[in-house]
Amino acid sequence: MASTDEQHLSALRTYWKRHQAFPPMAKLCEVVGLSSTASVFELVGRLTEAGYLQRVEGRIAPTRKFFGRPVVGSVRAGVPEPAPDDDIELLSIDDYLVDDPNRTFLCKVRGDSMTGAGLLDGDLVVVQKNSPTSPGDIVVAVVDGNVTVKYLRQARGRYFLQAANDAYPDIRPAGSLEILGVVVGSFRRTNRHTGRAG
Repeated sequence: MASTDEQHLSALRTYWKRHQAFPPMAKLCEVVGLSSTASVFELVGRLTEAGYLQRVEGRIAPTRKFFGRPVVGSVRAGVPEPAPDDDIELLSIDDYLVDDPNRTFLCKVRGDSMTGAGLLDGDLVVVQKNSPTSPGDIVVAVVDGNVTVKYLRQARGRYFLQAANDAYPDIRPAGSLEILGVVVGSFRRTNRHTGRAG
């Protein structure tokens, strides 16, 4: 894709982020910095052919590729290495973490009981409903009316919940234990000023 089209695509992504919709074609001229609607039609045609846009009921709409972010290979956390020269693929957060959007929800972690599993206070966990569960899974569960995220464990034929922090005792249900879903991933936003995880 030409660099000018990449700049126009960036402008469209910025506009979509702010408005969650595209404006009429006449307004698109201003958004992408083109002088005529004919130029905008040509741009939309190229971006549609490249898979970034689609037409839905006579209007343009983003595709999943539109929301993709470049994956520039892997990056070492140890000794730096040369940057990869390979082709860059596009990947969206949904592509990476969500297998079935109809069965997936997010939960914000509160507290430090799961730090040993890499789940910190403020993290968002990706939870898949109606999934087979087995001891050892990290689950979001309702135990005796209270919601928590813990390891699912089993002993003597009975299920209980276990933290990933030795400061917290096991939770053995006095009455009910309902599994809302299995944690299949997590993510967090880092503090942009200090570089520390927030």
